[in-house]
Amino acid sequence: MIDIFTGHNNSRRDFLRLGAIGAVGLTLPQLLQAQDAERPNRREARARSVILVYLGGGLSHHDSFDLKPDAPEEIRGIYRPIATNVVGTQVGELLPRMSQVMDKVALVRSGAHNNDHHETATNWAMSGRFGSPFGDFPAIGAVVSHQLGFRGALPPYVSIPRNPSFTWELGKSAWLGGRYESFRAGDPNQANYQVSDIAPAADFNLRADQRRRSLLQAIDTLADQIQGNDQIQTYGEFQRRAADILVSQNARTAFAIEHETDRTRDRYGRNTFGQSTLLARRLIERDVRFVTVNYGGWDHHAQIWNGLNRKLPEFDQGLSALIEDLDQRGLLASTLVVAMGEFGRTPTVNRETGRDHWAPAASLVFAGAGARGGLVLGQTDRRGAFVTRRPVGPADVAYTIYDAVGVDPHRWLTHPEGRPVEILDRGEPVRELFA
Repeated sequence: MIDIFTGHNNSRRDFLRLGAIGAVGLTLPQLLQAQDAERPNRREARARSVILVYLGGGLSHHDSFDLKPDAPEEIRGIYRPIATNVVGTQVGELLPRMSQVMDKVALVRSGAHNNDHHETATNWAMSGRFGSPFGDFPAIGAVVSHQLGFRGALPPYVSIPRNPSFTWELGKSAWLGGRYESFRAGDPNQANYQVSDIAPAADFNLRADQRRRSLLQAIDTLADQIQGNDQIQTYGEFQRRAADILVSQNARTAFAIEHETDRTRDRYGRNTFGQSTLLARRLIERDVRFVTVNYGGWDHHAQIWNGLNRKLPEFDQGLSALIEDLDQRGLLASTLVVAMGEFGRTPTVNRETGRDHWAPAASLVFAGAGARGGLVLGQTDRRGAFVTRRPVGPADVAYTIYDAVGVDPHRWLTHPEGRPVEILDRGEPVRELFA
């Protein structure tokens, strides 16, 4: 078992292997590439796509999925627990729709780590690797994009409306480069929503596209002459893909959320989060591999009840609609849905009637791709302060996602500086989540 707080996992065998480099005349990258080549083929992926609902700021587990009704008032808060369609499992009263899909949800009540700084914890949660607040490691979606690539004209990694941010943007591709960055879809709840640079002009035709592509070939030639310039290569790649989208009917209509019926749009919720989850469903239907739905605003240091009275109903409606809709369309079996933030909130309500950052305990939601509906994994103490059973760290969550889509978390990537970097240096899959 790997310590989720320190993550040390260096074995004597690893050091012996590395010590043999000089003896056989191999560089470290060459050795690691050889090791990767010797890995047996991994089993078929259980998930074709991933939808990560990111609750930036930190969802209060006390007021959503891990209520403590017998705790003192300053801990339990104002919400009462309600029954779900899974016998013995309760959730908060502002989650009535989620209460009726818990038979399709695996609930983890034991998310835990030891960092309560927004940027640092978010980069950790979104990459599975601990680093600085500035995003030292590529996000899971970027690695999936790098390892598995395109399945069609649409980008493999899309963020709706955009990547999470506090002081600066997070969840990025880091040193993998701009070619693996997320495509930012914008806010689908806006009137006359249209994705920038994708909707074709009225006079678009194939001849104009051919001229565009000829220009791109010239750009590519220039890029070849300036080796290692990621900005030029990224520009050429994105422009080429943009042209592909323009001539692909399937890709162009992916963002046409107005094609959905009013009934469907109303079910998801006529707000940014609801329409974002609906757009996520449209994208994975069209072979996008990884979608991040960014739903921030959970950092309730003051007046938490006012904040949650607004946000929990939107979350309840949008996430439950996504799970139901995927299930009805036969997509839930092949789509892994994960909802999480960077940490939980403090057990005790503060003097400003809020809850502060709290990394030792949080709740996470998994659904689809074989996740065991009705499962409740892990447990916190009577105050909801500390995990008492089956802690799950950020690396474990990342490992579980990689494992689901068929990416080997122990594969080595090459940093632009030439040094090898393991996708994950710690963690294990949360096997209990799956049947």
